[in-house]
Parts: sequence; C-alpha cells; structure tokens
Amino acid sequence: MSKASQTRREFIKTNSLAAAGAMIAVGAPSTLLAGARIGKTAAPAILGGTPAWTKEKWPAWPRWNPETDEKQLLEVMRSGVWSRAGVVTEFEKAWASALGVKRSLAVVNGTNALVTAISQFKIQAGDEVLVPPYTFIATVSAVLSNGAMPVFVDIDPVTYQMDPAKIEAKITPRTKAIMPVHILGLPADMDKIMAIAKKHNLVVIEDACQAHLAEVNKQKVGTIGHAGCFSFQNSKNLPIGEGGAVVSNDDAFMDLCFSYTNFGNPYGSAVGAVGAGANMQGTKLRFSEYQAAIGLAQLKRLDAETTTRTENATYLKSQIKDIPGIVPYQLYDSVTRAAFHLFPFRYKQEAFKGLSRAAFLKALSAEGVPCSSGYTTLNTQPFIAETFSSKGYKSAYPKEMLDIKKYNELNKCPENDLLCSEAVWFTQNMLLGTKSDMDDIASAIQKIHKNAEQIKTLSKK
Repeated sequence: MSKASQTRREFIKTNSLAAAGAMIAVGAPSTLLAGARIGKTAAPAILGGTPAWTKEKWPAWPRWNPETDEKQLLEVMRSGVWSRAGVVTEFEKAWASALGVKRSLAVVNGTNALVTAISQFKIQAGDEVLVPPYTFIATVSAVLSNGAMPVFVDIDPVTYQMDPAKIEAKITPRTKAIMPVHILGLPADMDKIMAIAKKHNLVVIEDACQAHLAEVNKQKVGTIGHAGCFSFQNSKNLPIGEGGAVVSNDDAFMDLCFSYTNFGNPYGSAVGAVGAGANMQGTKLRFSEYQAAIGLAQLKRLDAETTTRTENATYLKSQIKDIPGIVPYQLYDSVTRAAFHLFPFRYKQEAFKGLSRAAFLKALSAEGVPCSSGYTTLNTQPFIAETFSSKGYKSAYPKEMLDIKKYNELNKCPENDLLCSEAVWFTQNMLLGTKSDMDDIASAIQKIHKNAEQIKTLSKK
C-alpha cells in the first residue's frame, strides 16, 4: 500500500469519526443514528447495556406553540368573558364539522358527556345498558349514575372491542341501549352493532372518548350511532385539560342535552339567565370560553397528527408482529382509520422463557420505552356492589338482580380477563415520533426476547 493511499484512508477514517461525533453533539436525525444507537444483539439496559432510547426524548404532550396557539386564548382571557359564549359555540361548530355531524355540545368532561347522553335517551332506574368490560371506569359509572344496570358483553380477543357475536345473548326486556366503546382509539364493529340495535329497537351511544377522527367505512366514529361522546382530557388526542362533547344528528335530542347541562333551561336560553324557567331537572356542565380557545388551537393539527400516528402504528406493528410472544391488535375490515390513542399488543410470556409481564415491562422501561399494562378487570370491581347496595337500586330492581355473586356469575368475561393479564400499551404521543423511533421500540423488544432467560433470573433475585 502506498503512503499516499494510507494517508487518504486515515483522513477518511478520522473525518468520518469527527462527523459522527458532530452529529451526536447537534442532535442528528434519529434515522441516521438508529443503527449506531442500538443493535438487535446488544445487551438489554436492565442487564447493563445501553438503553434503546430515553423517555425525555419522546414527543412531549400536550403540544403548545405560543406563536400559533395563544392569540385567541389571550383575547378570551383579556375579555373577561370566560363563561360559555361565542368561543364555545365556535368550538362546537368546528368539532361538529371535523366529524361531519350536525350538532356538537361541549361539556365539562367526557364522563359527563356520557351521563348526559344516557339521561336524555331517558335511560334510567330499571333499565339495562350493554357495555364492554375493556374500558375506562367512566363508561360504567355513567350508566350507574343514571340508575341503570350495566350488562357486560365480552370482547373480541383480537380487536379488544365488544364482540357483536355475544351481544344478543345479553339482551333482555330491560335492555334499552348498547354502548360500544372504541377503546384505545380502535373502532368497534359498528356495522354488526347497528344491525343488532335496529333488530331489537335499541339506542346506540358510542363512547368515542379515545377515538377522535377514527372512521368506520369512512364515517367518523361517534356519528354512526344515535349519539357519540368524546373526551378532551389532557392525555387525549385532542387535549384541553378537561372537557368533553356529545354529538348527534338528532336536533330534539341535542336540545334536551343542552337544557340538561344548563340547569334545565330551554335550548337557546342565555347563559346566566334566571327568568327563562327550567323545563326539566338539569345540572351545570357548561364549557368555558378559555377551554374552547385551547380546543380550537389543538384542533388545527389533530388531523395531521392522526395521520402520523396511523403511519407509525402501522409501521411499528409490522416490525414487532414476528417477534415470538408479541401479538399486536387487529382492526376490523370496515375500519378506514384508527385514532391510536394507545398502541396495544398482547404479551405471551411463554415465548419469553416464562418472563412475567411485570418483568417485561420493567425491562422495556429500562430501555427508555414508556409502557404500561393497561386496564384491570372492570366488571368485578367493588364500586358496582357498593352501588347495588344503595337505596335507589334496592327500590328499582328485584333482590335477585342485586345479588353481586349472581351478577358476577352472569357477567363473566373470560376473554377480557385474559387480555387484562397480557396487554401492553404505548401512549399516543410516542407515535408522533419518527420511523426510527419505532425501530428503537422494536429493537428494545427484540433485545428483551433474546435475553429473556437472563432477565428472568435477574428478576428473581
């Protein structure tokens, strides 16, 4: 080798290392550094290896850009008009337009959106509402708040949604409504649910609190049933801190919902008016102007963020589906868009040398990948028995219906029990990262799978 050739190679080597160091120093795009940051054969962080990522580098949530987001909010704050007025109406119209629905009513939170919708379909003491067991407590507490009886329909094990094949067996003369929940932002099988509801003359209230802009057959969820309910709590894909909305194409129903949330005053009554005369027993669930201003700012980027989440979720699924013991979600064929408030998969510990889910989550967290086990079983929680022991329930239902042991027996959901023991979640903000970030998540799982025996041994010490 000539001295000149050796010198050129040394120059290239030296400057390549310098360039790599410079990229790291200035925060090079993760796509350029992914291969260097982690390899499939690297030692897991929990065993002393380098973490795949750091929690601090995941996209922050909620997002707030002072330059674009604060103008209207500051105008509202300086106006002194903070209770419901024109900005709330503007937000309601914008949200209805985004969904392609006639009417939207903003309320204080998603839970009370559900309470309002149930109450204004006149579902009350003595009635039954079909609900899935894999959902947040608010779905069931809203039913109980109206004095009705939740009846649990087990899930489809691959989609995590209410299984339509199990619905009709749960219908009784007391059944008034089906409340599918598009849990995790993954739509339920609305075609079959609506067909069953029509056959049995039942109301369908969609709990779309986690499913902003998700679609079935290109129709937004929340607009397919007789009414839909959304949440704008801080973790949601449209975050306002707290907030919710009821949507429907039924004007008479929406008028009633407005009255219910405004002390029972007639629809169209001015906020704060005391002389209109209430025409129903209502409550106060009104939205504020500054909440609406925040919502309008967030809504401007929701569609683009939903597209990013969908693209990253689809890619991440493709990267982890062949790892033994990792079983990602499935979508129904009718789903044309999912919201991915959460990215879920099932963890089969037998494919990880018997490594427990808790130990897997700990190892994954050590890699800098935030994760959780999700919901525990809902249908057997003590709050249901406590509600059944109240005077109201004892006066509305026969004693045998309030026997909690019998109730639990009738409402067994074995598929849900298994899912609650296997599920793993990633939060929606992680899906706003890069394709390389999704590679890092997959690589972290691969590292844990490859070293599962050693991690298992460590977890026992």
